[in-house]
Amino acid sequence: MTAEFLTATPLSGLPHGFFTRRGGVSKGGFATLNCSLSGQDEPEAVAANRALAMAALGLPAGALSSAYQVHGIAVAEVTAPIPSDARPEADALVTNRPGLALGVVTADCGPVLFADQKAGVVAAAHAGWRGAVAGILEETLAAMERLGARRGDIAAVVGPCIRQSSYEVGMDLREAVLAQNPASERFFIEGRRPGHWQFDLPGYCAARMVAAGAGTVAVLAADTFADAGSFFSHRRRTLAGEGPIGHQLSAIALPG
Repeated sequence: MTAEFLTATPLSGLPHGFFTRRGGVSKGGFATLNCSLSGQDEPEAVAANRALAMAALGLPAGALSSAYQVHGIAVAEVTAPIPSDARPEADALVTNRPGLALGVVTADCGPVLFADQKAGVVAAAHAGWRGAVAGILEETLAAMERLGARRGDIAAVVGPCIRQSSYEVGMDLREAVLAQNPASERFFIEGRRPGHWQFDLPGYCAARMVAAGAGTVAVLAADTFADAGSFFSHRRRTLAGEGPIGHQLSAIALPG
C-alpha cells in the first residue's frame, strides 16, 4: 500500500508531498489516508496512515511533526521530532534541521509548503481564510528569515484546497478580507445567490506571499470540494449532512 501524493516543481529536490485521501487504512468517512490527530478516527489507523505518508517520502514514521491548528498566526520552530501528544498550538512549523518532516492537515483550507534550499530552511503552514487574513503566511516567511532564509530565495506552494468555483461565502467573510485590504476585492466574484460571493482562497494566499516578497509562488490546480475521490472536504461533508471526515496531510523536509 502506497500513500498517494502530489509534488510541486518549485520544491523539487526536497522530500515533500501534498497527500490525497488515497492509500491509507482508515474506514468509513475517514477512508482512507486520514492523517488528522484531532478527529474521531481510530488512533491506530491515523498513526499507520502518517507512517505510510512518511514512507512514501522515504522518511521514518518518527520524522513527522505537526501542530494543534487553531486558525491563528503562531509559528513553531521545530528542532526535534514533536510527539503527537505534545503538539504546540500553532498554524505553521519551520525548521533548518535535516530529516525533520513538517506537516499540516487540511480539508478545504490551504496547505502551504515553503523552502529556501540555499539556506536550508523549510516550513509548512495551514492557511484558512481567517489565518490568511490575520497574517499566518507573512509570519511564516518571517520565521524562516530568523533561521537564515532570504525571502527572494523562498519558494512557496499552495496545495489542494477549495477553489473559487466551489467556495461560496457571505458578507462576513468578504468584509473581513476587505477590511484588511480593500484591494482584495479582486478575489471575489458574484455568487449564485444574492448577498453571496465566490472567494478565491488560493489566489488570495498566493498574492499575499508575492506581496510579502517570496521569490517563487505557485498554486496547485486541485479542488478539494469538487474532487471527492481524491480529497476530504469539510464543506462538502457539511452540505451533504454527513458525519465526521478525515483530513489530508501536506509535508516537507530537508534531506537527512
